[in-house]
Amino acid sequence: MAKLVFIRHGQSEWNLSNQFTGWVDVDLSEEGVRQAQNAGALLKKEGIEFDQAYTSVLTRAIKTLHYALEGAGQLWIPEMKTWRLNERHYGALQGLNKKETAEKYGDEQVHIWRRSYDTLPPLLDASDEGSAAQDRRYADLDPRAIPGGENLKVTLERVIPFWEDEIAPKLLDGKNVIIAAHGNSLRALTKYIENISDADIMDVEMATGEPVVYDLDDKLNVVSKKKLG
Repeated sequence: MAKLVFIRHGQSEWNLSNQFTGWVDVDLSEEGVRQAQNAGALLKKEGIEFDQAYTSVLTRAIKTLHYALEGAGQLWIPEMKTWRLNERHYGALQGLNKKETAEKYGDEQVHIWRRSYDTLPPLLDASDEGSAAQDRRYADLDPRAIPGGENLKVTLERVIPFWEDEIAPKLLDGKNVIIAAHGNSLRALTKYIENISDADIMDVEMATGEPVVYDLDDKLNVVSKKKLG
């Protein structure tokens, strides 16, 4: 039976300032560092020995993984970074204050943008200076793969190929896997492996810095799930 652990990155500087973040490469706050370190201590106490780590190409997730693995005494394990585990792209909302955006467009509209499964946010043009198309970490991607904005449905569609091609084979081989990523990329994976409906996934929350531990059977069905801390 393989173990799979999800960790949403610790609090970021823009979580703290209540801004839409998405693909913007924001660092951890001081509290976020403490949360990531605490996650490592919890994993060490749990005694899980990992074989493979995955994370996004965004600093807040990478640092969370490293702090957690260091705390667990397993910083040495193989690690792979991929844009497919990036946070959902919030389009033209990125950088905006959530409270101010709600005052402008209404709480209901902002809630739909944040939590709806298939409603897109206002899109960001590829020529905008804030577009990921201008970021060299995505230089090798087909420009058509770089989003101007995503909902959870689109996020799921880009996460699942990586799950099927890379993560699932490791788990099927009996390897223990840790994934440090983002609220929405992890919600997408949660929806997939737990077979959660489009409506019910809206109410699923991922707490910052909290490890979620799954036991999976030989068909990758969830046998048990628990949150640490």
